[in-house]
Amino acid sequence: MNRFIIADASKCIGCRTCEVACVVSHQENQDCASLTPETFLPRIHVIKGVNISTATVCRQCEDAPCANVCPNGAISRDKGFVHVMQERCIGCKTCVVACPYGAMEVVVRPVIRNSGAGLNVRADKAEANK
Repeated sequence: MNRFIIADASKCIGCRTCEVACVVSHQENQDCASLTPETFLPRIHVIKGVNISTATVCRQCEDAPCANVCPNGAISRDKGFVHVMQERCIGCKTCVVACPYGAMEVVVRPVIRNSGAGLNVRADKAEANK
């Protein structure tokens, strides 16, 4: 199986089926019925224009600009893949600016944290997504 997706802009109709296939292929149970808005985070993104649609995807750069600029070292190359360590990401969006292909984004997810006084506090956590 090919590790990379190559999008042909001349054949893309903007249906976003590739986004659904991407999310399902990276899930444990690979089931469309279990998709929710919270878990729908594709690694490929369809960009629609007036006369053309195409998909962007991480190109797994050899000298990845996103990893080079990350102030927390949250992006690294592991076993040949550019990998984001979500626990280290602070959501600064530096990687988004550095990516020459527009493949990085920062998503915000709700989390529940313990306040230290025994209270659970709702908060938002920003994470890089490629």
